[in-house]
Amino acid sequence: MSLKTMNEQERQQRLHVVKAAGRLKCGKTSRREFLRAAALAGFGFSSLAYLTSCARPHTPVPPAPAATKINAATPSASPIPPQQFLKEAGRTFKGRTIRMVTDHAPVNQIVSKLAADEFTPLTGINVDWAFAPLEEVLAKIAQDTVIGAGGGRGAQDIFYLDQPWLGRFVNDVVHVDTLLAKPDLAYPGYNFADFLPQIIEGGASVMGATIGVPVTSAIFIMMYRKDIFDELKLKLPTTMTTYLDTVKAIYEAKSGQGIMGTVGQWKSGDYGLQCDASAWLWSHGASHFGADGKPSYTTDAAVAGMAYMLELGKYMDPGVTDWDAGSEGSAFTQGKAGICLAWSTFFPDFDDPSKSNVIGLVDVADVPTEDALLKKEQCGFGETPGLSRQAGACLALSKYAPNPDPAWLFMQWATSADVCARANAIGANAPVRTSTFADPRVVAKRAVMPDTTRHFAATKTAIESRMGTEPHLRQWASLVVDVNAVEYGKMTAKEQGIKETLQAIQNKTTAVLAT
Repeated sequence: MSLKTMNEQERQQRLHVVKAAGRLKCGKTSRREFLRAAALAGFGFSSLAYLTSCARPHTPVPPAPAATKINAATPSASPIPPQQFLKEAGRTFKGRTIRMVTDHAPVNQIVSKLAADEFTPLTGINVDWAFAPLEEVLAKIAQDTVIGAGGGRGAQDIFYLDQPWLGRFVNDVVHVDTLLAKPDLAYPGYNFADFLPQIIEGGASVMGATIGVPVTSAIFIMMYRKDIFDELKLKLPTTMTTYLDTVKAIYEAKSGQGIMGTVGQWKSGDYGLQCDASAWLWSHGASHFGADGKPSYTTDAAVAGMAYMLELGKYMDPGVTDWDAGSEGSAFTQGKAGICLAWSTFFPDFDDPSKSNVIGLVDVADVPTEDALLKKEQCGFGETPGLSRQAGACLALSKYAPNPDPAWLFMQWATSADVCARANAIGANAPVRTSTFADPRVVAKRAVMPDTTRHFAATKTAIESRMGTEPHLRQWASLVVDVNAVEYGKMTAKEQGIKETLQAIQNKTTAVLAT
């Protein structure tokens, strides 16, 4: 973003986030207070840091393919093998250091190790990959963009953008079409078309402009206890009605044993509560915004979606109103529910002996059919209705990068088909490329074991045909944390009714958009 396009209000908002993150790091404010401060500045979090386990990979990183072999899933126009290309391209940039800061998601930890073991020895390019809580990642990006807008150079070459930040940093990064047009830096076999188009659109694009390269993803899939289904002779639910009936049947039969019907992420003010609410709104024919860009929370369909959500709540643990995504995943891992529509990133923990009470007992299936579903063109700001709610993050090249060319070289290697496949074979649990799902190293993990990939087929189906994506407007992050998730929290806590809740969100959203 140039100096002309970053006005003083925008500059102050970003500096406000930087200062708030500093206070949080020093223990001078709470995480809750930081999230509120960030929301008031227009920044939210999709909670991706909590949707994936922070455990380090506990299996060795598979070796790179032989130097003469190119992954057939991503054919190259160049006859040069990737390793040879990296050696030759690296001569120009040898000794340079590229910098980036990300959260501790498994894919980031895995690829960081690969970079030290493979990319740097091949190219001579050092990678200073720092890890920090997501709020610090945001603060460092915000600070870089303020410096860059003032005519300076940032400290980072690559930005790690959580999905809710895309609209705020769209003008601070080099768009991908510009990068792909650099023939001298084109990585062999990169094939950008191999990335799932739904992930590109939902997690790396803003209103049609692709601003980053997907690196991680999470999506709602249906997961259920096979042993409970067999015991109760239950059939897999295929509609919203039969899903609710199944949840109720499990609760009635098993709640006396401490097993609830389902789980949720209903903590007031938390992004996860918005994610749950979105899924139930969409599955009943509602949306957050109409095609005219105006909020559309007060429709009969929205009321039906919230009524369905509250009905499900009757068969959850009473403490669900204090649960975020991590609490939800932990409850199912400990065997405290029979079925859920929840984040795909939970699944590997179910087969991990160090974490799970349900090893080998959980399976996946396609999510039920929505009662009604609007089309994307009936919604505003790129919102795409779908029961399988999606979240994710991407890597983007900073406009203010000290080392843009070696950084783009690294971004291609880090998100290449081979590296993506190897990372997902050992616990990255973040498939973003089509070729990853069929890679033999990934397929080999379709069994009950740590770092399992036996949920990947359902994940792929959800991404390709059932994915729901939140609106991409500048104010969305602040609306979620400061308005929606607070009002929904009052509703789930039974402090106000459904219509009162939706009307409050409608009014407050209208007011925010008018400013």
